[in-house]
Amino acid sequence: MARLRIATLIALFLTLFGAAQADTLQMEGISAGSGDVRPTRGMTQARVESRFGSPVSVRAPVGDPPITRWEYRDFVVFFEYDRVIHAVVKR
Repeated sequence: MARLRIATLIALFLTLFGAAQADTLQMEGISAGSGDVRPTRGMTQARVESRFGSPVSVRAPVGDPPITRWEYRDFVVFFEYDRVIHAVVKR
């Protein structure tokens, strides 16, 4: 019975700690520490415009809640109401 417990504990230990690993995704043309490349989640529309300037184009709000898309030269920003929910760098 004691051998079964020890074997179970060793198997559990190896399962939890033996197989941990991670991959790093490298994307061309995008630096990990590039700072103000794009707006961050939660920024207001006014803050985005003051920091990055006027967008090249603005798409009207769609859906409920309303999602608005602002397109800049290097990135696109998606807003829910007046807050950034996502910003992506153009390729």
